[in-house]
Amino acid sequence: MTTRGNAEIIETRQVGDATITVIADGEMLWEPRFPVPEAEWRAALPDADERGRIWIGLNVVLVRLGDALVVIDPGCDDPDSAWQQSLAAAWPNEVFARSPGLGAALRELGIDPAAVTHVVITHAHGDHFPGVVTEHDAEFQPRFPGARHFIGRSDWTGNPRRGQPGSDLERLEVIDRLGLLDEVEAEREIAPGITIIPAPGETPGHCLVRIVSRGETCYVMGDVIHHRCEVAHRDWMPPGRDEPTLARTRERVFAAADGALVIHAHDPFPAWSRIVATRDGYQWEPA
Repeated sequence: MTTRGNAEIIETRQVGDATITVIADGEMLWEPRFPVPEAEWRAALPDADERGRIWIGLNVVLVRLGDALVVIDPGCDDPDSAWQQSLAAAWPNEVFARSPGLGAALRELGIDPAAVTHVVITHAHGDHFPGVVTEHDAEFQPRFPGARHFIGRSDWTGNPRRGQPGSDLERLEVIDRLGLLDEVEAEREIAPGITIIPAPGETPGHCLVRIVSRGETCYVMGDVIHHRCEVAHRDWMPPGRDEPTLARTRERVFAAADGALVIHAHDPFPAWSRIVATRDGYQWEPA
């Protein structure tokens, strides 16, 4: 495991009156396994290693707008946590390179976790939400005790991993038992200008977040895509996704986000980009 200093993991921009900060939680060496001939995916992934693995980002987003202070996808647990030590067994095919983590970034920014008002979990994959708690003497404590936490209903109700010993969902169960977890099944404005929008396909309850202020818009996409090449190749998806549903989600979301500022969970830090319509589809552009 490698680490990076705090100054290298935080970048902030203004979107209207919204202050949006991207925090790098680390990177992951990941194998997309796109269902196309190797020559095609290698042309789109020139940095892939001999096994087809690429380094992707692990990004947390912090939004301050009006009275709201929102964390989107609180990411992994602290890099010195027991959870971090268990990654080799839980994710045997991936390699993680952690930053100092969300807690260190919040301290650098002078933000008390208790001041966070909302936490949005775009979906229930284990690189997006374990940071909702901290570990103290083998007990979980909410990292953001004053925040309402939001997750797509279909990622929570009936999730087969709930109640399984050792599942990452134990962390969300702590939040649920405290009465801090809300399920979302339709578009929902959680604070003025900040809206959760269902975007299924990666998981049944996957959501994204739209921030609108003074005529400017930013979309925090979660895993609508995993790599920028999927913008041009909307039908390229890793195994295990609901392909027809994700294809429909991408078409709808790309059209809505055309020209807006966009942040993807796994784009290399600092992850600011745009999705721009072309004559025959869409393309990714840096922003």
